[in-house]
Amino acid sequence: MTNPDLVNVALIGCGGMARHHIRAMLQQTATTHIAVVCEPSPAAYAAAAELFVQAGLEPPPNQPDLDRLLKEYGDRLEAAFIITPHACHHDQAVACLEQGWDVLLEKPMVMNAGEALSLIEARERTGRLLVVAFPGSLSPQVRTAVKMLRSGEVGGILSISATVWQNWSELSAGTWRQQPEISGGGFLFDTGAHMLNTVADLAGEDFVEVAAWMEHRNWPVETVATVMARLASGAFVTLHACGETIPSCASEVYVFCTRAILRTGIWGERLEMQRHGRRRFRTVKVPPSLGVWEQFLAVRSGQMANPCPPEVGLRMIRLWDAICTSAAQGGVPVRRA
Repeated sequence: MTNPDLVNVALIGCGGMARHHIRAMLQQTATTHIAVVCEPSPAAYAAAAELFVQAGLEPPPNQPDLDRLLKEYGDRLEAAFIITPHACHHDQAVACLEQGWDVLLEKPMVMNAGEALSLIEARERTGRLLVVAFPGSLSPQVRTAVKMLRSGEVGGILSISATVWQNWSELSAGTWRQQPEISGGGFLFDTGAHMLNTVADLAGEDFVEVAAWMEHRNWPVETVATVMARLASGAFVTLHACGETIPSCASEVYVFCTRAILRTGIWGERLEMQRHGRRRFRTVKVPPSLGVWEQFLAVRSGQMANPCPPEVGLRMIRLWDAICTSAAQGGVPVRRA
């Protein structure tokens, strides 16, 4: 007898981040069956297969050609988790949606606003679910902060300040992450994409003016960047990304409101608030955190609303497009109606 609660999924990509997700998914065998993977690198597939062996499970077969995988498994699966280089996201997600699968898509969603609009159209046309795997937007911390901001509990937003840092340049040296035609950008569009997305999610409105500066510092892509922006409401936003720090990886996000200050991280790793009249920040209680895949399953089963639909990805990628345009002109402000 088949298990109606078991989701048969194709894992598209078996790189380092995919293997991180596999470890979590293998803890959920009651609800998840990774039926097949799509990985062109034999070494990456072997590393992923070893995780199944360690868990006492038979590794899934590898069909490295996505078109063939869709033909062979199209009517046997319900979902796809896409964890591939950034340039692949749009075409692979559209193909899986058109196959009739629900899709969990790694960050950043796409390379530009045109691809984001195309992906939203494919989602609408196929009627399938599309969730973007940004841990910030999927975290109970950011979801709680968004609820507080939208309800007016903390007053109106005055400004948002965010910073992310990591020794990214040395960690990603020689990888596809520093090949702009595949990655779409450097530190600000890789680790920094979490900052762009979380800030866009917290803001909940369009960026109407953006000025940006990015430095490559002898690397193929940007490793240091600064952004100043204005939201449609008039609130200011400042973003800073440094990918050449000492060995470390951390972030800070401050949302300054008329009645309180919120403090979180770009991955939603915490949420603190200082209310008017208080002298220090206090931790905000939030619901238990679910993993990325577990939240996808909860959205798919109707237990919760989609925390990170492609519309959030569209706002983030429009910000990125404006950043690139401004930085290419030496920081000239880019204005959007």
